Amino acid sequence: MRTDQYQGHDYYLMDELLSDEHKLVRDSARAWVKKEMSPIIEEYYEKADFPKHVIPGMAEIGAFGPYIPEEYGGAGLDQISYGIIMQELERCDSGLRSTSSVQSSLVMFPIWKYGSEEQRKKYLPKLAAGEMIGCFGLTEPDHGSNPSGMITNFKDAGDHFVLNGAKMWISNSPFADIAVVWAKNEEGRIHGLIVERGMEGFTTPETHGKWSLRASNTGELVFDNVKVPKENLLPGRSGLGAPLSCLDSARYGIAWGAIGAALDCYDSALRYSKERHQFGKPIGAFQLQQKKLAEMITEITKAQLLTFRLGQLKNEGRASTAQISMAKRNNVDMALKVAREARQIHGGMGITNEYPIMRHMMNLESVVTYEGTHDIHLLITGFDITGESAFK
Repeated sequence: MRTDQYQGHDYYLMDELLSDEHKLVRDSARAWVKKEMSPIIEEYYEKADFPKHVIPGMAEIGAFGPYIPEEYGGAGLDQISYGIIMQELERCDSGLRSTSSVQSSLVMFPIWKYGSEEQRKKYLPKLAAGEMIGCFGLTEPDHGSNPSGMITNFKDAGDHFVLNGAKMWISNSPFADIAVVWAKNEEGRIHGLIVERGMEGFTTPETHGKWSLRASNTGELVFDNVKVPKENLLPGRSGLGAPLSCLDSARYGIAWGAIGAALDCYDSALRYSKERHQFGKPIGAFQLQQKKLAEMITEITKAQLLTFRLGQLKNEGRASTAQISMAKRNNVDMALKVAREARQIHGGMGITNEYPIMRHMMNLESVVTYEGTHDIHLLITGFDITGESAFK
């Protein structure tokens, strides 16, 4: 069993920008990860399963909706605290962070922002406590980067709606208690619906054969004439902008989380470079290895500064979709490059589960694609700076 020796790396003294509350949040999340998750993550990754027994512990460290107001069971923390928690979770594993960010940004966020008061009181406290797990249904088999083309739909049937269609690549779906599903009404307008496990015609088959995000359960959402009560419609907002605003929140969390994965790879590579000797000295004494390490910490530091500023803008309600896209794209790309360089520093040992490198690298191959692909986020920036859409 691998011992978690991680201590953190702060080349530009970012801690001086954090409040005491931020540091407490970080230290609590880090301590929990080291005690509860690091010892078991490789085991669960190998058997391709999420350790559901840790859900109460995740709730205790505020991993579910930390920015949700306390009146609804949340911790009432700011957006930087949310980001810090995502960073500490993904420092362990992207799948762990996925479970948390889906619950927070894609389930709790839309219920909080667009749900009725009855829906908030019914679902949010249980979601915050980990007593209920949710998932988010937007992506379809034929509609990923173009969600507006979705074919999942619902029709008015008097005292209820009838929902039909399918969603895929849904984190948490195999064991989720509820799904926030986006579908078109009879006029073609997109709305959010809360679908509960146990509703007749609602199934969640699991996706197998993944080489990435193996410690996160992924599946489909299938709706075959599902009767959804009308009170389960999110009344606060309709149109594609509603689910995309949820993705903004999730992508913001990913921007922080990817730094965690990069930091773990860098931390392992730095330690290994001091312990591994070749030609009579530690490999960290060779110029090419120092070049790798120096470039890794430089790129991590740049991402830390970018993301902290984004967190400030998010707290002020001024972070734009394009700014969030830039951070998500940059930081995941950075983390992938750091992982690949770290793998080289570890040599052949880098492909074994004695070190976290290959696991992070495989996970990040999913993170670079989901919630907006690397190329799509580039085009979002392009549209923002030119005013010309490449999507039409």
